[in-house]
Amino acid sequence: MPDTKTSVGRDRRRVAAEQPYELSYFKRKHKLTEEQARKIIKEAGNSREKANALAEKVKKA
Repeated sequence: MPDTKTSVGRDRRRVAAEQPYELSYFKRKHKLTEEQARKIIKEAGNSREKANALAEKVKKA
């Protein structure tokens, strides 16, 4: 258990693409294929904000 209570829990601003549940959630949320989701997350790094913005662009295209 960490000493500081501020560092407890997951950081929801980041996408952990190596975790199957994260990838599954992201692709369902944006109605993407697994390949599209992986490509977007790779391009955006682990920033959830950037990944969501890129996914919106893909959906509009």
